[in-house]
Amino acid sequence: MATSGAGFSDEERAAMKQRAEELKAMKGLKGLAKLQKESEACLEAIEKLEGVDRAVAERLHVIVLEEAPHLNPKTFYGFPAYAKDGKVVVFYQPASKFTTRYGTVSFDETAQLDDGPMWPVSFAVVEVTPEVEQRIREQVRRAAPAA
Repeated sequence: MATSGAGFSDEERAAMKQRAEELKAMKGLKGLAKLQKESEACLEAIEKLEGVDRAVAERLHVIVLEEAPHLNPKTFYGFPAYAKDGKVVVFYQPASKFTTRYGTVSFDETAQLDDGPMWPVSFAVVEVTPEVEQRIREQVRRAAPAA
């Protein structure tokens, strides 16, 4: 990650700027209009990705629609994300965003994954195999039960 001195990297500053733009774009929108705009932004974020990042993001999108259709697609710091009542439950952080070795499927604190004093909330994904897809499906179901 490139830095221009102490503090945040250039990529981190760009992500914060992206988040501010997301919030600005949604200002004044309510109800279905807001949900539609957020869903479009999520799909656009996925379409901008390439290679493994795009494959993982596309698969996560399908998995969430199938396993937790009550979650609403949106973006979160420019990442494809899925929220319940406006709060992000799961998102994909592509490797290309911060020039890292792998992208991650991550769950925010609203995800219901609690399991004792410690549990995983982020998973590195370098390929979507049937086994990987099954594990993501299980995590999404656990993180966002319908009721």
